Amino acid sequence: MADDQPSAVDGVFARPFTEQIAYFRRKLGNLVPTRFWDDMLAQAHDHGFMVAGAIKADLLTDLAAAVDKAISEGRGIEEFRRDFDAIVRRHGWNGWTGQGTVQGEAWRVKTILRTNSYSSYAAGRYAQLKASNFKWWIYRHGGSREPRLQHLAWNGLMLPPDHPFWNTFYPPSDWGCSCYVVGAHSDAAARRMGGKPDKQLPDGWDRIDPRTGAPFGVGRGWDYAPGASVADEVQAFARKLNKWDNRIATAFLEDLPSERADALSAAYRDLSSTADDMRRFAQRVFERSEGGDEDRRPIPRVRTLGMLPSDQVREIERLLGSDLSSRGRFDFALDAELTAHIRNEHGPGSKDDTPISASDFAVLPALVSDPDTIRSGGNSRGLDRVVYRKAIGSKIYEAVFEIRGGRRSLALLSFYIAGKVR
Repeated sequence: MADDQPSAVDGVFARPFTEQIAYFRRKLGNLVPTRFWDDMLAQAHDHGFMVAGAIKADLLTDLAAAVDKAISEGRGIEEFRRDFDAIVRRHGWNGWTGQGTVQGEAWRVKTILRTNSYSSYAAGRYAQLKASNFKWWIYRHGGSREPRLQHLAWNGLMLPPDHPFWNTFYPPSDWGCSCYVVGAHSDAAARRMGGKPDKQLPDGWDRIDPRTGAPFGVGRGWDYAPGASVADEVQAFARKLNKWDNRIATAFLEDLPSERADALSAAYRDLSSTADDMRRFAQRVFERSEGGDEDRRPIPRVRTLGMLPSDQVREIERLLGSDLSSRGRFDFALDAELTAHIRNEHGPGSKDDTPISASDFAVLPALVSDPDTIRSGGNSRGLDRVVYRKAIGSKIYEAVFEIRGGRRSLALLSFYIAGKVR
């Protein structure tokens, strides 16, 4: 591992990495209903996901999907806030801590995302550090404007990986703590990474604060190393995930029971940000096809809408007379080239009575989650097609998907407005 390791802020908000995502997604198989924040403490967080006060399974699933998307795709707080607000309204969730004031609600949204982001970052880094056989681990202060003096005092502390200090003080060590740890293979590298060889732990460094039941400088429930209890499993899962390309990876959903995988995929599609993603993706493809698009960053080659629900798999198998499920789980995929083709065939300037627009792509999550009908679309080039149809608002939409067994995806081949609701 290079000495220019990412800072905590980079890792959480700009450069999410495979081990971080692997750690968080491991927890999605165990969504834990709780009433209070301290219903789960310490290492229990390595094995399950919770949001204090979220008891109902469907509410907790939607919240888990929103946090996962924010972490795995490096989304900002405002987008997460919009998803959170929509989830709260949809479920009629009342009585949660912070509700009722602008300041309180903003604090709660920030706390949920930041706590999960920093703990998953720390756990992913722990797995990396453990696998790298560093000589030294170095404690680095996160640089907050109002630092905890004890955390600031540990800045630059160099200790071997097996020192008992890390069992309890590996950060984050309290709410809002942004401290982190880097590794070094030599004394010189440790100094370059901010290590201070002369800094030593004082006598009584592990004394317990009677107010919290944790060592001084550590908040109640934070006296553990996030990810330490599952570091080997995180590494194994990260190798399985291998690449994450802003998609809901089949690698982690396939390990879940069908009911849980279906619920999480549906929750991703229900997020307001997912509808926005589809619209923005189509808008950039449309604009670039027309010679525009001021955003010159590469357009993602593929966007996903998550996995096919199990009941749809069975319906498609009935329609086509094929054993789709034997090949594993499939997802819905939007390909940039095919989206450009859709724009040319059915978009502005086409012969369609009601041309499709980039804004219409925002209905795709609802269309595939709950179609009015699914029918066979025939076979071309040896590939089966299925047609999803749904009335949304005043329009009747049809989406034609091509079943691609190699990629295990239903690729959006065509999308158009088939008529008006009478």
